[in-house]
Amino acid sequence: MKQALASLTSRLVVTTVALVLLVSVLIGTVTTLAMRSYLTDQLDQQVQDTMARTVLGLRGSGPEGPGPGLGTQVGTVTAILPSSGPDQGWLADQRGRGAFRSDLAQSQLAQLEDVPTDQAPHGVVITGLGSYRAVAQDFNGTTVVTALPTNNVDDVVSNLIWWEVLLALLAVLGAGAAALVVVRRQLRPLREVAATAHTVAGLPLAEGEIAIAPRVPEHLTDARTEVGQVGSALNTLLVHVESSLAQRHESEQQVRQFVADASHELRTPLTTIAGYTELARRRPDDSAAVTTALGKVEEESARMTAMVEDLLLLARLDSGRPLASESVDLSRLLVEAVSDARVVAPDHHWRLDLPEESVEVTGDGERLHQVVSNLLTNARKHTPAGTTVTVTGTSYGLSVHDDGPGFPPDLAATAFERFVRGDVSRTRTPGGTDGGAEGGAEGGAGLGLSLVDAIVTAHGGSVSLDSRPGSTTITVSLKG
Repeated sequence: MKQALASLTSRLVVTTVALVLLVSVLIGTVTTLAMRSYLTDQLDQQVQDTMARTVLGLRGSGPEGPGPGLGTQVGTVTAILPSSGPDQGWLADQRGRGAFRSDLAQSQLAQLEDVPTDQAPHGVVITGLGSYRAVAQDFNGTTVVTALPTNNVDDVVSNLIWWEVLLALLAVLGAGAAALVVVRRQLRPLREVAATAHTVAGLPLAEGEIAIAPRVPEHLTDARTEVGQVGSALNTLLVHVESSLAQRHESEQQVRQFVADASHELRTPLTTIAGYTELARRRPDDSAAVTTALGKVEEESARMTAMVEDLLLLARLDSGRPLASESVDLSRLLVEAVSDARVVAPDHHWRLDLPEESVEVTGDGERLHQVVSNLLTNARKHTPAGTTVTVTGTSYGLSVHDDGPGFPPDLAATAFERFVRGDVSRTRTPGGTDGGAEGGAEGGAGLGLSLVDAIVTAHGGSVSLDSRPGSTTITVSLKG
């Protein structure tokens, strides 16, 4: 992240310097062109004024021909190019206090002959003299050319360019330094956000209960700024990561508890089987003892088989294995389940409340029957004799209500977890008045309500519990 910030700082500074350099070049170019144009226009005006004075001088020239006067600018070139006769030209050369002329060579005169006679200024390069602005005019059949040097214009423009280059370099250096300071100051909040991320990255997140305390400060989470948006997003991410790690830790604890509970539940029947097997081995001639031992082995084997089948069903549901999807007559299912409960527990008062029309749901009929059976078994085992249990069918599912002692407050929140029972010693209280969540098998492994929750969830529904002394209701909501 530090390298990324440094790279971002460099890119911003380089971009700023490049923009300043580009603007400086554009301004310098426009200024140079404008200055050259302005000075050239002035020089052209001077050339035309010189031409006018030259033509006046030709009209009043003596037998030696015209020559430079006292007001002629040093460096002025004048050429007389008659249609017949020799060409002549001179360069005004100021010496002392008078005006003198230096004659031009024929090669220089030949270069002046190419100037158009349109009385407009044109650029021309005269060998040995340099760059000039020249005007040519036809006078009585003779071409008169007047030219002024551009060295003054070139010097001014050259000096201007050097100043522009110097100022541009100063501007680039100043912009680079200012941009570096400003960018670093503006990116300081981002570095603080990065520091928070580095702190979190250094935390041990592999295992155990983890709390991610570091957070981006509140003043760096203003959603109206870009840095604030990053800080807010990072805080949200940390909350989600912390929640996920907490769920992972809880899941790990549940797995450990699940393994411990399953081992505990299986150890008892296995111990019983081992004991009675040893009894039968030691007393092979005692038919009564052997019969008793085989009966207990069969009973405990059935108990273990039921528990293992429940565990396998929970594992399948946890893995997302789909259930059967068919039309199920929930009203008929409830009638059969309540009828079975009346036979098994005649000392309870069983009531059934169904709507006039048959309730139809879509799902796995066998598993839904297991849901209802587990709920009624739970109500039967954990309420005293004489308790009234009311089963109600609705258009969205069913509910089971009893007027027993209810769930203990510390158990209600975990009633649908696996191997949860009302007694700490994992042995059911005689009379079944502990109010705990018990399984569907007679041994009571504490898987009954967890199976109810898993099956209903697999059907896309939900289970809720409302329990207090004298009134306990478990409501099952199913999709139609």
